[in-house]
Amino acid sequence: MAKSIKIRAKARKGIVTVKALMNHPMETGLRKNKKTGKKIPAHYIQEVTAKSGGKTVMQALWSGGISKNPYLSFKFNGAKGDPIALSWVDNQGNSDSVDSKVK
Repeated sequence: MAKSIKIRAKARKGIVTVKALMNHPMETGLRKNKKTGKKIPAHYIQEVTAKSGGKTVMQALWSGGISKNPYLSFKFNGAKGDPIALSWVDNQGNSDSVDSKVK
């Protein structure tokens, strides 16, 4: 999949605030195609992981109840210039990741 994650990480007084927008259809598997009447297969992000300095600073386990193109925000202890990597894996085996630095 093409780069589907936009990330912004800013440090202030030793706390890093991360804001991320992920481009993903997030289908629950419960909706039906209006033309055919058949169910649209489930396709959603299952796991989101953020790492900084080799340590996992955030991990989320999601299901089909998350909206299309999910937005995620979280905070952790860190400093300006620290590396941050955010990645996701969906229920169909697709994945994406992005590396950035804290500003």
